[in-house]
Amino acid sequence: MISEKDYRDAQKKAEEIMAGAGIVLTANEARDIEVADFGLDRLAEIGLQLVVYVNTERVCAKELVLFPHQICPEHRHPMVSGEPGKEETFRCRWGQVYLYVPGAPTPHPKGSVPDDKKDTFTVWHEIILNPGDQYTLAPNTLHWFQGGPAGAIVSEFSTRSRDESDIFSDADIQRITNIAA
Repeated sequence: MISEKDYRDAQKKAEEIMAGAGIVLTANEARDIEVADFGLDRLAEIGLQLVVYVNTERVCAKELVLFPHQICPEHRHPMVSGEPGKEETFRCRWGQVYLYVPGAPTPHPKGSVPDDKKDTFTVWHEIILNPGDQYTLAPNTLHWFQGGPAGAIVSEFSTRSRDESDIFSDADIQRITNIAA
């Protein structure tokens, strides 16, 4: 659970990072920045800020803002109601992002995870995305990602997003954010 103050502070910080990168948000988009703390109350290290531009039955477009070294935890997008899981393309717009997918583990990855959560991160094949780089994930692919030293902004283009159906490797994760009263 996250406090309302921490939620608003994270929204403001994400808006400032996007403005600094030249990404213009409408007043409504800035107001509606989603802050995902994944129910862990460790936003600085495990969390994500999202701006959803469109999410229809067929397509989704978002901006993902990662603060420095902030991690979006390991998860996958499974089949839902007989439809394939979400296929998504990440395109780095600003900063640097470390993306981890199945494959041969990278010997000396740039990313790191908290000691008490190491067992919840199982894929270690590293793909480093710099501005202009992109990578497409097939449905149901286990993955996680982390912002670099300055953080990152990643544009996500995907099929329909059903975040509430994501399956996380960490049983403590709650995808829907709860704000303390």
